[in-house]
Amino acid sequence: MNREIQLIKRPESTPNHDHLKILNTDTPQPEEEEVLLKTLYVSVDPYMRGRMNDVKSYVEPFKLHEPISGGVVAQVSDSKSSDFEKGDIVTGNLQWKEYVVSKANSLRKVDPTLGPVTTSLGVLGMPGLTAYFGLTDIGQPKQGETLVVSGAAGAVGSAVVQIGKIYGCRVVGIAGTEEKTRYLSEELDVDVTINYKQQNVKNALEEACPQGVDIYFDNVGGDIADTVYPLLNKFARIVQCGAISSYNIPNDQGPRLQMHLIKSSALIKGFTIGDYQDRFKEGFDHLSTWLKEGKLTYKETFQEGFENIPDAFFGLFTGENLGKQLVKVANPE
Repeated sequence: MNREIQLIKRPESTPNHDHLKILNTDTPQPEEEEVLLKTLYVSVDPYMRGRMNDVKSYVEPFKLHEPISGGVVAQVSDSKSSDFEKGDIVTGNLQWKEYVVSKANSLRKVDPTLGPVTTSLGVLGMPGLTAYFGLTDIGQPKQGETLVVSGAAGAVGSAVVQIGKIYGCRVVGIAGTEEKTRYLSEELDVDVTINYKQQNVKNALEEACPQGVDIYFDNVGGDIADTVYPLLNKFARIVQCGAISSYNIPNDQGPRLQMHLIKSSALIKGFTIGDYQDRFKEGFDHLSTWLKEGKLTYKETFQEGFENIPDAFFGLFTGENLGKQLVKVANPE
Protein backbone atom coordinates (compact mmCIF):
# COMPACT_ATOMS: atom_id res chain seq x y z
CA MET A 1 0.00 0.00 0.00
CA ASN A 2 0.94 3.61 -0.57
CA ARG A 3 -0.08 6.71 1.40
CA GLU A 4 -0.78 10.25 0.24
CA ILE A 5 -1.87 13.52 1.88
CA GLN A 6 -4.76 15.40 0.29
CA LEU A 7 -6.25 18.83 0.82
CA ILE A 8 -9.91 18.10 1.64
CA LYS A 9 -11.07 21.52 2.88
CA ARG A 10 -9.83 25.06 2.30
CA PRO A 11 -8.83 26.85 5.55
CA GLU A 12 -10.30 30.26 6.26
CA SER A 13 -7.64 31.01 8.88
CA THR A 14 -4.95 28.77 10.43
CA PRO A 15 -4.84 25.30 8.80
CA ASN A 16 -5.27 22.20 10.95
CA HIS A 17 -5.97 18.49 10.66
CA ASP A 18 -9.54 19.17 9.50
CA HIS A 19 -8.11 20.44 6.21
CA LEU A 20 -5.79 17.53 5.37
CA LYS A 21 -6.34 13.79 5.15
CA ILE A 22 -3.99 10.82 4.86
CA LEU A 23 -5.32 8.15 2.50
CA ASN A 24 -4.16 4.68 1.51
CA THR A 25 -3.74 4.24 -2.24
CA ASP A 26 -2.14 1.82 -4.67
CA THR A 27 1.51 2.20 -5.59
CA PRO A 28 1.68 3.66 -9.12
CA GLN A 29 3.78 2.25 -11.94
CA PRO A 30 5.94 4.33 -14.30
CA GLU A 31 5.40 4.57 -18.01
CA GLU A 32 7.81 5.60 -20.77
CA GLU A 33 10.11 8.49 -19.70
CA GLU A 34 8.83 8.26 -16.12
CA VAL A 35 10.34 7.04 -12.88
CA LEU A 36 8.90 5.58 -9.69
CA LEU A 37 10.26 7.39 -6.67
CA LYS A 38 10.49 6.51 -2.99
CA THR A 39 10.08 9.67 -0.90
CA LEU A 40 12.97 10.27 1.52
CA TYR A 41 12.56 13.89 2.70
CA VAL A 42 9.69 16.36 2.34
CA SER A 43 10.02 20.13 2.57
CA VAL A 44 7.24 22.16 4.16
CA ASP A 45 7.21 25.86 3.28
CA PRO A 46 5.09 28.91 4.18
CA TYR A 47 4.10 29.61 0.56
CA MET A 48 2.04 26.41 0.60
CA ARG A 49 -0.51 28.18 2.80
CA GLY A 50 -1.37 30.53 -0.05
CA ARG A 51 -1.93 27.62 -2.42
CA MET A 52 -4.64 26.31 -0.10
CA ASN A 53 -6.79 29.32 -1.05
CA ASP A 54 -8.82 29.20 -4.24
CA VAL A 55 -7.64 32.60 -5.47
CA LYS A 56 -5.56 33.87 -8.36
CA SER A 57 -1.87 34.03 -7.48
CA TYR A 58 1.59 33.46 -8.95
CA VAL A 59 1.00 29.71 -8.80
CA GLU A 60 -2.23 27.77 -9.15
CA PRO A 61 -4.00 26.68 -5.95
CA PHE A 62 -3.94 23.13 -4.69
CA LYS A 63 -6.98 21.20 -5.86
CA LEU A 64 -9.36 19.70 -3.35
CA HIS A 65 -9.19 15.93 -2.89
CA GLU A 66 -5.84 15.75 -4.64
CA PRO A 67 -2.36 15.38 -3.07
CA ILE A 68 -0.48 18.48 -1.96
CA SER A 69 2.88 18.94 -3.67
CA GLY A 70 6.17 20.58 -2.80
CA GLY A 71 9.92 20.12 -2.65
CA VAL A 72 10.95 16.49 -2.12
CA VAL A 73 14.15 14.45 -2.10
CA ALA A 74 13.49 10.92 -3.34
CA GLN A 75 15.22 7.78 -4.53
CA VAL A 76 14.55 6.12 -7.87
CA SER A 77 12.87 2.73 -7.29
CA ASP A 78 12.10 1.96 -10.95
CA SER A 79 13.02 3.84 -14.09
CA LYS A 80 11.62 3.92 -17.61
CA SER A 81 14.03 6.70 -18.56
CA SER A 82 17.63 6.54 -19.72
CA ASP A 83 18.37 9.63 -17.62
CA PHE A 84 17.95 7.84 -14.27
CA GLU A 85 18.90 4.51 -12.78
CA LYS A 86 17.49 2.65 -9.82
CA GLY A 87 19.08 4.07 -6.66
CA ASP A 88 19.65 7.61 -7.96
CA ILE A 89 18.83 10.38 -5.49
CA VAL A 90 16.77 13.16 -7.08
CA THR A 91 14.83 16.26 -6.14
CA GLY A 92 11.79 17.93 -7.64
CA ASN A 93 8.36 19.34 -6.98
CA LEU A 94 6.48 16.17 -6.11
CA GLN A 95 3.21 15.12 -4.55
CA TRP A 96 3.04 14.19 -0.88
CA LYS A 97 3.08 10.43 -1.41
CA GLU A 98 5.32 7.70 -0.05
CA TYR A 99 5.78 6.44 -3.61
CA VAL A 100 5.16 8.75 -6.53
CA VAL A 101 5.57 8.60 -10.31
CA SER A 102 7.19 11.59 -12.02
CA LYS A 103 8.20 12.65 -15.50
CA ALA A 104 11.95 12.26 -15.77
CA ASN A 105 12.45 15.73 -17.25
CA SER A 106 11.02 17.39 -14.14
CA LEU A 107 13.69 15.95 -11.82
CA ARG A 108 17.26 16.88 -10.95
CA LYS A 109 19.94 14.53 -9.64
CA VAL A 110 21.32 15.52 -6.25
CA ASP A 111 25.10 15.83 -6.07
CA PRO A 112 26.06 14.27 -2.70
CA THR A 113 29.57 15.75 -2.87
CA LEU A 114 28.17 19.24 -2.21
CA GLY A 115 26.66 18.32 1.14
CA PRO A 116 23.92 16.18 2.67
CA VAL A 117 21.11 15.51 0.19
CA THR A 118 18.73 17.58 2.33
CA THR A 119 20.61 20.76 1.41
CA SER A 120 18.94 20.55 -2.01
CA LEU A 121 15.73 21.51 -0.20
CA GLY A 122 17.37 24.23 1.88
CA VAL A 123 20.55 26.24 1.53
CA LEU A 124 21.28 24.78 -1.95
CA GLY A 125 17.64 24.76 -2.98
CA MET A 126 14.65 27.08 -3.12
CA PRO A 127 15.28 28.88 0.21
CA GLY A 128 18.95 29.53 -0.55
CA LEU A 129 18.19 30.77 -4.06
CA THR A 130 15.39 32.96 -2.69
CA ALA A 131 17.82 34.54 -0.24
CA TYR A 132 20.52 35.01 -2.86
CA PHE A 133 18.44 36.64 -5.59
CA GLY A 134 16.23 38.63 -3.24
CA LEU A 135 19.17 40.20 -1.46
CA THR A 136 21.67 40.60 -4.30
CA ASP A 137 19.29 41.59 -7.10
CA ILE A 138 16.68 43.66 -5.24
CA GLY A 139 18.55 44.55 -2.04
CA GLN A 140 21.79 45.47 -3.83
CA PRO A 141 23.88 45.23 -0.62
CA LYS A 142 26.93 47.44 -0.19
CA GLN A 143 29.78 47.52 2.31
CA GLY A 144 28.79 49.23 5.56
CA GLU A 145 25.04 49.38 4.90
CA THR A 146 22.51 48.35 7.55
CA LEU A 147 20.46 45.29 6.63
CA VAL A 148 17.42 44.32 8.72
CA VAL A 149 16.02 40.82 8.28
CA SER A 150 12.74 39.60 9.76
CA GLY A 151 12.21 35.86 10.19
CA ALA A 152 15.99 35.83 10.39
CA ALA A 153 16.38 32.33 11.83
CA GLY A 154 14.24 30.61 9.19
CA ALA A 155 15.43 28.83 6.08
CA VAL A 156 15.50 31.98 3.92
CA GLY A 157 16.33 34.50 6.64
CA SER A 158 19.34 32.58 7.97
CA ALA A 159 20.81 32.53 4.47
CA VAL A 160 20.07 36.23 3.95
CA VAL A 161 21.91 37.33 7.10
CA GLN A 162 24.98 35.34 6.08
CA ILE A 163 25.00 36.66 2.52
CA GLY A 164 24.61 40.14 3.97
CA LYS A 165 27.74 39.61 6.06
CA ILE A 166 29.60 38.31 3.00
CA TYR A 167 28.78 41.62 1.28
CA GLY A 168 29.99 43.60 4.29
CA CYS A 169 26.65 44.74 5.70
CA ARG A 170 25.88 45.48 9.32
CA VAL A 171 23.08 42.97 9.99
CA VAL A 172 20.14 43.21 12.38
CA GLY A 173 18.18 39.97 12.73
CA ILE A 174 14.65 39.67 14.15
CA ALA A 175 13.42 36.32 15.49
CA GLY A 176 10.99 34.97 18.09
CA THR A 177 12.90 32.89 20.66
CA GLU A 178 16.07 33.12 22.74
CA GLU A 179 17.36 29.98 21.01
CA LYS A 180 16.97 31.66 17.63
CA THR A 181 18.54 34.98 18.61
CA ARG A 182 21.43 33.10 20.23
CA TYR A 183 21.91 31.09 17.02
CA LEU A 184 21.95 34.29 14.98
CA SER A 185 24.50 36.07 17.16
CA GLU A 186 26.75 33.17 18.16
CA GLU A 187 26.79 31.06 14.99
CA LEU A 188 25.89 33.45 12.16
CA ASP A 189 27.72 36.55 13.48
CA VAL A 190 24.64 38.79 13.27
CA ASP A 191 25.56 42.19 14.72
CA VAL A 192 22.32 42.85 16.63
CA THR A 193 19.41 40.51 17.35
CA ILE A 194 15.87 41.38 18.42
CA ASN A 195 13.45 38.97 20.05
CA TYR A 196 10.10 40.36 18.92
CA LYS A 197 8.19 38.35 21.52
CA GLN A 198 10.16 39.72 24.46
CA GLN A 199 11.27 43.19 23.35
CA ASN A 200 9.57 46.36 22.22
CA VAL A 201 10.43 46.08 18.53
CA LYS A 202 10.11 49.80 17.82
CA ASN A 203 12.51 50.78 20.61
CA ALA A 204 14.87 47.93 19.86
CA LEU A 205 15.05 48.79 16.15
CA GLU A 206 15.68 52.48 16.83
CA GLU A 207 18.54 51.52 19.14
CA ALA A 208 19.90 48.89 16.73
CA CYS A 209 19.75 51.19 13.68
CA PRO A 210 20.99 54.63 14.79
CA GLN A 211 22.01 55.41 11.20
CA GLY A 212 18.72 54.15 9.75
CA VAL A 213 17.92 51.15 7.54
CA ASP A 214 19.34 50.72 4.04
CA ILE A 215 17.88 47.29 3.22
CA TYR A 216 14.89 45.54 4.75
CA PHE A 217 14.47 41.88 3.81
CA ASP A 218 10.88 41.22 4.84
CA ASN A 219 9.82 37.64 5.47
CA VAL A 220 6.91 38.32 7.82
CA GLY A 221 5.07 41.57 7.03
CA GLY A 222 2.59 42.78 9.67
CA ASP A 223 3.50 44.85 12.72
CA ILE A 224 7.23 44.26 12.39
CA ALA A 225 7.29 45.71 8.89
CA ASP A 226 5.29 48.70 10.10
CA THR A 227 8.05 49.54 12.60
CA VAL A 228 10.79 49.41 9.96
CA TYR A 229 9.35 51.87 7.41
CA PRO A 230 9.91 55.05 9.49
CA LEU A 231 13.61 54.15 9.76
CA LEU A 232 14.24 53.86 6.01
CA ASN A 233 17.22 55.80 4.68
CA LYS A 234 17.31 57.68 1.40
CA PHE A 235 17.12 55.20 -1.48
CA ALA A 236 16.53 52.24 0.85
CA ARG A 237 15.48 48.92 -0.69
CA ILE A 238 12.72 46.70 0.70
CA VAL A 239 12.84 43.08 -0.44
CA GLN A 240 9.29 41.75 -0.03
CA CYS A 241 9.82 38.00 0.21
CA GLY A 242 7.02 36.86 2.55
CA ALA A 243 4.22 37.95 4.84
CA ILE A 244 3.67 34.93 7.05
CA SER A 245 2.15 37.03 9.85
CA SER A 246 -0.85 37.70 7.59
CA TYR A 247 -1.30 34.36 5.84
CA ASN A 248 -3.93 33.15 8.30
CA ILE A 249 -5.66 36.52 8.87
CA PRO A 250 -8.28 37.29 6.19
CA ASN A 251 -8.25 40.92 5.00
CA ASP A 252 -5.37 41.87 7.28
CA GLN A 253 -4.91 45.66 7.33
CA GLY A 254 -2.11 47.89 8.56
CA PRO A 255 -0.74 51.46 8.54
CA ARG A 256 -0.24 53.27 5.24
CA LEU A 257 3.36 53.11 4.02
CA GLN A 258 3.24 55.41 0.98
CA MET A 259 4.53 58.52 2.78
CA HIS A 260 7.51 56.58 4.14
CA LEU A 261 8.39 55.44 0.63
CA ILE A 262 8.04 58.96 -0.80
CA LYS A 263 10.14 60.62 1.90
CA SER A 264 12.93 58.05 1.56
CA SER A 265 12.71 57.52 -2.22
CA ALA A 266 12.74 53.86 -1.25
CA LEU A 267 12.19 50.91 -3.54
CA ILE A 268 9.89 48.07 -2.50
CA LYS A 269 9.69 45.03 -4.72
CA GLY A 270 7.94 41.74 -4.21
CA PHE A 271 9.21 38.61 -5.92
CA THR A 272 9.04 34.83 -6.10
CA ILE A 273 11.93 32.54 -6.89
CA GLY A 274 10.35 31.64 -10.23
CA ASP A 275 11.20 35.16 -11.42
CA TYR A 276 14.85 34.08 -11.53
CA GLN A 277 14.49 30.66 -13.11
CA ASP A 278 16.84 31.47 -15.98
CA ARG A 279 19.57 32.47 -13.47
CA PHE A 280 19.42 29.48 -11.12
CA LYS A 281 22.89 28.27 -12.11
CA GLU A 282 24.40 31.63 -11.12
CA GLY A 283 22.78 31.44 -7.69
CA PHE A 284 23.62 27.79 -7.18
CA ASP A 285 27.28 28.36 -8.10
CA HIS A 286 27.60 31.18 -5.56
CA LEU A 287 25.81 29.29 -2.78
CA SER A 288 27.73 26.05 -3.27
CA THR A 289 31.05 27.93 -3.38
CA TRP A 290 30.28 29.82 -0.17
CA LEU A 291 29.21 26.55 1.47
CA LYS A 292 32.50 24.86 0.50
CA GLU A 293 34.50 27.86 1.74
CA GLY A 294 32.72 27.85 5.10
CA LYS A 295 31.20 31.30 4.52
CA LEU A 296 27.70 29.82 4.50
CA THR A 297 26.22 27.35 6.95
CA TYR A 298 22.74 26.08 7.75
CA LYS A 299 20.43 24.53 10.32
CA GLU A 300 17.77 21.90 9.72
CA THR A 301 14.81 20.94 11.91
CA PHE A 302 13.46 17.44 11.38
CA GLN A 303 10.29 15.59 12.14
CA GLU A 304 10.13 11.89 11.27
CA GLY A 305 7.35 9.91 9.68
CA PHE A 306 5.09 10.50 6.69
CA GLU A 307 2.09 10.91 8.99
CA ASN A 308 3.81 13.88 10.70
CA ILE A 309 4.10 16.04 7.57
CA PRO A 310 0.94 18.03 8.47
CA ASP A 311 2.21 18.81 11.98
CA ALA A 312 5.55 19.97 10.57
CA PHE A 313 3.67 22.27 8.19
CA PHE A 314 1.42 23.66 10.92
CA GLY A 315 4.49 24.35 13.07
CA LEU A 316 5.74 26.91 10.55
CA PHE A 317 3.02 29.31 11.69
CA THR A 318 4.01 29.11 15.35
CA GLY A 319 7.74 29.47 14.67
CA GLU A 320 8.77 26.01 15.85
CA ASN A 321 11.50 25.51 13.25
CA LEU A 322 15.10 26.68 13.43
CA GLY A 323 16.42 26.92 9.89
CA LYS A 324 14.86 24.62 7.30
CA GLN A 325 11.90 22.50 8.38
CA LEU A 326 12.00 19.00 6.88
CA VAL A 327 10.26 15.69 7.39
CA LYS A 328 12.24 12.48 7.10
CA VAL A 329 10.00 9.87 5.53
CA ALA A 330 12.38 6.97 4.81
CA ASN A 331 16.01 5.92 4.58
CA PRO A 332 17.56 5.35 1.14
CA GLU A 333 17.97 1.75 0.10
